[in-house]
Amino acid sequence: MKDASIDYEAVFKGLPGMVALLTPELVYADVNEDFLRISGRTREQVVGRYIFDVFPENPDNPTSKGMHNVQTSMRRVVATGERDTMALQRYDVESPERPGQWEERYWSPVNAPVFGPDGTVVLVVHRVEEVTELIRARGGPMGGRARVLEAELYTRGRELQELNDRLRQAHAREREVALALQEAMLPARRQVGDQRAAVRYRPAVGALNVCGDWYDLVDLVGGNRIGVSVGDVVGHGLEAAGVMGQLRSALTATSRVADGPAQALDVLGRYAHVVDGAESATAVTTFIDFDAHTITYSSAGHPPPALLHPDGRVEFLDRATDPPLDARPSPIPRPEARTTFAEGATLVLYTDGLIERRHEDIDTGLSRLAESLGRHLGADPETLADAVLLELLPPGGATDDTALIVVRL
Repeated sequence: MKDASIDYEAVFKGLPGMVALLTPELVYADVNEDFLRISGRTREQVVGRYIFDVFPENPDNPTSKGMHNVQTSMRRVVATGERDTMALQRYDVESPERPGQWEERYWSPVNAPVFGPDGTVVLVVHRVEEVTELIRARGGPMGGRARVLEAELYTRGRELQELNDRLRQAHAREREVALALQEAMLPARRQVGDQRAAVRYRPAVGALNVCGDWYDLVDLVGGNRIGVSVGDVVGHGLEAAGVMGQLRSALTATSRVADGPAQALDVLGRYAHVVDGAESATAVTTFIDFDAHTITYSSAGHPPPALLHPDGRVEFLDRATDPPLDARPSPIPRPEARTTFAEGATLVLYTDGLIERRHEDIDTGLSRLAESLGRHLGADPETLADAVLLELLPPGGATDDTALIVVRL
C-alpha cells in the first residue's frame, strides 16, 4: 500500500544519479535534479521536449550510433515491457554555454518500463550513469593497459549491440532454427522407468521459441531411482539456449555419478563458473527413490518443487535452498534435504514463469499453484500439466519462459 506520508515526487527529485521519465513517444515527462545538474540543462529546456531534440547526435562524429542505440532500447522497452540494460555508450553532448562545441562523453544507460492500470507501458524510466571521468582516468601514466581494455570493452559492447540488432531483424528467419534447437536441447516426453511423467515448455510472449528454461529426467544408477530437474538461464534467444544446453547436459551426466542432488549442484556450479552467460542461472534437482518412498532435493536459487500428497495437501520443498549456481567465487557444499511420500503422490517442478508476476509477491504465485494442484487431485500427469498451465499462465501468454514437469510417484 502506498504510504501517504511519503512525498514520492520529492523522492524522485532527490534520487542520486541522472533519472528521467519519458512518454512512449520519447518525450521528457520529468527529470530529477541530478539530471539537470549533470546535463547542464534547465527544466524548461528538457521537460515536454523530444529526447533527441534536447540531445541530438554529434554531427562531427558520423560513425556514432548513440542516438540509434538509445532509441532502439527505449522502443524495445515500450514494445516488450521489459527492462533493457545497454552496453557502454559514447554519446557526445553539445555544450550549453558554447553552442556548436561538442564534449566527448561516455554513459552507462538502463531503460525500464512503468505500467498503467491496464498493463501497458505508460512511461520509460531512463537512468544513466556518466562514466566519462572513469574512461579518462584510465588513460593516465599508469593506466595505459587499462585504457586499452576500456576501449576494447567499449568496442565489444558496440559490436554486441549491433549483433543483437541484426538478430532481432532476422527474427523470422531464425524461428525455424530456434524450433529445431529447442527440440534438440530439451528431452522429449517419455516414460522414466515404470513411472509416468508429463513435461511442458512455453516460450515467453514475443521471444524466439527457444530460451533459457530447461527440464530433465534421468534414470539413476542403483535401485529404483530417477533424477528430475529444472533450471533457468537468464535471458532469451539462441545464446541463452546454448548455455541452457550446456548446463542441462552437465547436470544429467553429474547426476548419474553424484552421491546426491547437493553434490550434483556443487559440480554444476563449478562448471557454470567457466560458462559465459551462466551468471545467475538457477536450478533445482530431486532424486526420487521409489523403493524407499523418499525425495532428496537441493536448490540453487530456484523456486521450490511442489509435492501434492494423496490427501490434497501441498508441500513445498524449500528446506535446502542456496544461492544461484555461479553466485560464489569459491563454492561451498550446498544443502540437501529429504522428505517422504505416499504412493499416488505427485511431484511438480517448474520455472519462475509459472508463478511470478510483476508487482506481486512470490508467495501469492505459490499459493495459486497449490490451489490449482489441489483442485485437480487425482488427475493423471498429462491432464494435471495442462490444467496448471491453463489456470496459472496469463491468457495472452507470460513474459517469461515456463518449463513444467509433473511426475506421478
